Amino acid sequence: MLLRPLCLPLLLLAALPATSAELLVGNKSADTVWRLSLEDGRKLGEFATRKAPHEIVVAPDGKTALVANYGGSDAAGDTLSVLDLRGKAPPRIVELGRHGRPHGLRFLPGGREALATTEASQHLLRIDVASGRIVAEIALGEGKGHMVAVAADGKSAYVTKVDRGTLSRIDLARNRKAEEVEAGAGAEGVAVRPGSGEVWVSNREAGTVTVHQPRTLAILRTLPSPGFPIRVAFTADGRHALVSNARAATLSVFDAQRKRPLATVALSRDGAQYRDTMLGRAALPIGVVADPVRPRVYVAISGGDEIAVIDRATWKPVAYWKTGREPDAVAVAAD
Repeated sequence: MLLRPLCLPLLLLAALPATSAELLVGNKSADTVWRLSLEDGRKLGEFATRKAPHEIVVAPDGKTALVANYGGSDAAGDTLSVLDLRGKAPPRIVELGRHGRPHGLRFLPGGREALATTEASQHLLRIDVASGRIVAEIALGEGKGHMVAVAADGKSAYVTKVDRGTLSRIDLARNRKAEEVEAGAGAEGVAVRPGSGEVWVSNREAGTVTVHQPRTLAILRTLPSPGFPIRVAFTADGRHALVSNARAATLSVFDAQRKRPLATVALSRDGAQYRDTMLGRAALPIGVVADPVRPRVYVAISGGDEIAVIDRATWKPVAYWKTGREPDAVAVAAD
C-alpha cells in the first residue's frame, strides 16, 4: 500500500491556532471536507478529497483525520485521505488496492491503527495509518459491511450490513468475524454506548433502533425511530443516544440508560430550498455528532447544504451553518 501526498494544491487553510476546536464536514458532491468553527460556524478552511467522501473519523490525539473516498456511480473509490489538522501539510492518500468502496471508519485506541469497511471486497481492513500499510484483511462474509464501531477496550469491532440487516462482531485479537446476528431490516448506523459497552444499531427499513449485548449481540431492547433511521451517535457521557431519521427529517433523542424516547427534533425549515436527494426533494439529515464540550449536537442536512445546530437544553435547532454540496459525514476535532 502506498501513502503519498496529492500532487495538486488541495489544501486551502486559514491560519488556525493549534488548539482550535472545529467541525469537519464531508461534502459528498463537492469532494471536499470543510472546517467550521464551533464558535459560530464560520468556515476556517477546506481540504480536497478524492471522489465522494462518505465518512470521517478524527484520531484520539486530534492531530489527524481519515476520510473514506467512496467513489461515484461510474467508478468505485479505493482510497482513504489522511488530513493534517494541526499543520499545513497536504492530504496524504492511502491506496487500498483491490478493496473498493471504503465506507465505515474508526480509529483503534491509541490512534496508530484504524479500521475501514470496504463494500466492494466485503472486508474490514486494519490499517497502519502512518505507513498506509494494510496489516489485516478481515473477511466479513456475504453482504456489504457498511458502518463500523469499536469497543472501548479495542478488543472487538461491530459492523452493520444494510443489505442483510445484520450486525457482526469482529474479534480484533484474532482478526476474524466471531458472530453475526439479525438486527433489523436495513441495519446501517452503529455506535457503542460510552460506559456500558452496549451496541446500538439504527435499522432504516424497519424504522427501529436495536440495543445489543456487546459479546453475544443478543437484542436487549428494540426502540421506535420512524422515518428511515440512518445514523446513531452518543453524547460523550453516554446519557443520550442520537438518531438521524433521513426520510422524516427528524432527530430522535433517547434516554440511553433507561432506553426510552426522550425527544423528537424537527430538522426541516419552513421556506428552505431543498434539492433532489435519494429520498426525493427533502432535507435529508444524515451525519450526527455531539459536541464533547458544548451542549450542542450537529446534524448534516444533506438536501439543504447546511448543518443544523441543536441545543441540548431544549432539544431545538438554534442555528444553521452553511456547508459545501451534499454534506454527509461530520466529526468534531476537539481542542
